[in-house]
Amino acid sequence: LGLSPVSKMAVNLAELTLPQLEGLKGQLEQEVEFLTSSIGQLKVVQTKYVEAKECLNMLNKNNEGKELLVPLTSSMYVPGTLNDVERVLVDVGTGYYVEKNVDNTKEFFKRKIEFLTKQIEKIQPALQEKHSMKQAVIEVMNMKIQQIQSVQAAQSSTTKA
Repeated sequence: LGLSPVSKMAVNLAELTLPQLEGLKGQLEQEVEFLTSSIGQLKVVQTKYVEAKECLNMLNKNNEGKELLVPLTSSMYVPGTLNDVERVLVDVGTGYYVEKNVDNTKEFFKRKIEFLTKQIEKIQPALQEKHSMKQAVIEVMNMKIQQIQSVQAAQSSTTKA
């Protein structure tokens, strides 16, 4: 997550105009939305690995030979029999599958889950920072709007007198 040199510059929010603050708020909202979406996507993948790791517990001698449903698509299954409880085919990405034993597969999923957890932990502070910055911009905008309204109210009361 690299920040551009421009976004690292300190800016005094009070010196910005309302349109500039509005633009900054919009940019921060987009960044918050992007980071939130990224965390959500990472959590979805992480959940899939956790579920896959838990499913490996079903592969034991007690379940060998039992009937099960084999998914052909997300909504279509065919009956099957569990013949091998020692090895599985693991999707390692980009359409590649590797045959592994159950213990190696559990370790593989554990590493993936840990990696995703670390990525989420890296993004979370950036998300909180952007959210705080957005709140600060909103507060300054509200102050400026109140100032404008009080100036306008003072002008209209002096015009009437």
